[in-house]
Amino acid sequence: MDKPSSPKAKTAIVIHGGAGTILKSKMTPEIEQAYIEALEHALKTGHAILEKGGSSTEAVKATIVTMEDSPLFNAGKGAVFTHEGNNELDASIMVSNDLSAGAIAGVSHIKNPILLADKVRTDSKHVLMAREGAEEFAKEQGFELVDPQYFFTQNRWDQLQKIIKEDPDKMQLSEDEAKNSKFGTVGAVALDKDGIITAGTSTGGMTNKRYARIGDSPIIGAGTYANVHCGISATGHGEYFIRAAVAYDICALVEYKKETIQGAADIVILDKLKKMGGDGGVIGLDKDGNIMMSFNTPGMYRGAIDVDGNITIEIYQKK
Repeated sequence: MDKPSSPKAKTAIVIHGGAGTILKSKMTPEIEQAYIEALEHALKTGHAILEKGGSSTEAVKATIVTMEDSPLFNAGKGAVFTHEGNNELDASIMVSNDLSAGAIAGVSHIKNPILLADKVRTDSKHVLMAREGAEEFAKEQGFELVDPQYFFTQNRWDQLQKIIKEDPDKMQLSEDEAKNSKFGTVGAVALDKDGIITAGTSTGGMTNKRYARIGDSPIIGAGTYANVHCGISATGHGEYFIRAAVAYDICALVEYKKETIQGAADIVILDKLKKMGGDGGVIGLDKDGNIMMSFNTPGMYRGAIDVDGNITIEIYQKK
């Protein structure tokens, strides 16, 4: 007599490619299609790893690498420029089962910051490394440092020149400007067959930033968080996400208040953060693979493959 087959383990993945004033009226069909294809490629890359029994950590890293390698997003190849005309990249990653985490900030020679963030997690006693120190660690770990010219894209360079021309003394985006801009940070959260959740985030920060400014993306609990209850990756005006401890706050509401992950995210993003004046969004999932996407801006590049294999890719706010 044949034994009944065991139920298939749940796996799921959700991603974002930034939030902000993303309007269909300002998007050409060609650019819109390019984003859809990039999001689909990222999703399928990570989901294929999960389907083969791979870990959520490997899935998140591979997914984010595809977006870091794309000039469409403000991470890796498509990173924005600082006031001085440099690229300073941040990334973080966290794993649910042991609360291990790694992050790097302000690096300028690392092709895929998410991979270095994970190396900090696995091969150091630290959580966060920055700038020259992080790059020294990278060399010791066998990373090949790239020429900063690798990160140059004309579009990002032109954005910097426009801001400097309009106001050469402006240090970075004002609150009003932030509300009318796009935060191109990328992130992914995945659930694997073993029930382990991994969350990761990568960014180039803000155009025209100065003084080695660092946002929420490499801050565990603000831009990235994962525990046995849920995993979160954020994108938005980082100063607000840090002050509100957004990623952790959502998971705390799920754990202690028994909120659904979507309900918890909406409380933080649509109410608490909005009252502070903060714009942006989050993606995430819970231990059962329930997908969450929440944002208080006109759009957020986002996508998911749920536990049933259904794929969703969206850009604009639903009416």
